[in-house]
Amino acid sequence: MTAENRISNPAPSAPLLSLVIPAYNEAARIVSTLEEAGASLEALDIAWQVLVVDDGSSDRTRVLAEAFARRYPAIQIESLPHRGKASAVSHGFRVAAGDLILFSDADLATPLRYIEPFIKRSRDGFDVVIASREGLNANRIGEPAYRHVMGRVFNWFVQLLLLPGIEDSQCGFKPFPREAAHAVVDRSCLYRDLDTQVSGSRVTAFDVELLVIARRLGYRIESIPVEWTYGTNSKVNPIRD
Repeated sequence: MTAENRISNPAPSAPLLSLVIPAYNEAARIVSTLEEAGASLEALDIAWQVLVVDDGSSDRTRVLAEAFARRYPAIQIESLPHRGKASAVSHGFRVAAGDLILFSDADLATPLRYIEPFIKRSRDGFDVVIASREGLNANRIGEPAYRHVMGRVFNWFVQLLLLPGIEDSQCGFKPFPREAAHAVVDRSCLYRDLDTQVSGSRVTAFDVELLVIARRLGYRIESIPVEWTYGTNSKVNPIRD
């Protein structure tokens, strides 16, 4: 079955869910990502929106995404100068129309089958539900040992200094209610200077800032263990980031 007959969702005026996908030089997989996202959301039988925020890609990411989106009103493309993932996600949060706004990495390392249980947990009263690669039933697939050690050391410092009890702040799969999303990004500081462009992928640990702000604003944070697959084209630079 092709994407054309799997994705039939019209552009909703008030979608329940907006899926924000920050994208920087993702030409090799952006079409397959959008096909999978559309098919997964269509299967949920909810009003949805996919919002790709192109972070000033130097390849054909924007061109390919726009060509795909022309066929599907529920898929929207935003194009920005290159300022890093923090800026792309923040922009997506501000312009997304959904009652619930979920950002996911373009490689879909956390499978989209988790959307439904995450929506349920959000409806159960948790303000922010985050994917965790730690804890019972969590599973990391194909992650190099050095990356795992690097992440655990980083998270140890994060818990010690900023987010006690949050075992994994960095997994790129986090839904926020729209009110919480706006409140958090309006107070964030990373890459707020709109005149500044950056070089390289510039992933940074902006997730930590979002969660620190959310907790200080009194939002309840729930972690759900997930299966996560390491991407061979990861844009995290072990030294710079």
